Amino acid sequence: MTSESLHPVPGPARRTVVAAVGAAGIAVALTACGADDKASDSVGSGDGGSGGKSSGGGAGGTELAKTADIPEGGGKVFADQGVVVTQPAAGTFKAFSSKCTHQGCAVKGIANGVITCPCHGSQFSATDGSVKKGPATSALAAANITVEGDSIKLA
Repeated sequence: MTSESLHPVPGPARRTVVAAVGAAGIAVALTACGADDKASDSVGSGDGGSGGKSSGGGAGGTELAKTADIPEGGGKVFADQGVVVTQPAAGTFKAFSSKCTHQGCAVKGIANGVITCPCHGSQFSATDGSVKKGPATSALAAANITVEGDSIKLA
């Protein structure tokens, strides 16, 4: 026998292996949850009353859409900016985080005044982001937008 066979080369520590496997598992889970992030348009119709324009503050910001692009009773998801813009009533525009509060999936469908998460079916109000149907238990976070003329901008 040689001295090499008596003293094997040490491999990675058990802690290192466990940490690497755990990190890989988290990465897979997050990728699966965010698979629909590139979905952008979701249009719906619904009944709405009259209302004023909503604005989240001062002028400026990144233009998201024209007011005509956001259907009354529906909305549109802007995946790259992480927001969903809705028009719950004629001339009233609201914005929320597009990240579902249940497990972080991107919301997708907006119709008849309801924003839907495709992962587990949570539903949120297009008017105020509140939970209409679980499993989510927290409202979508409000996002700041401004409406200037026919332009909707992220504040």
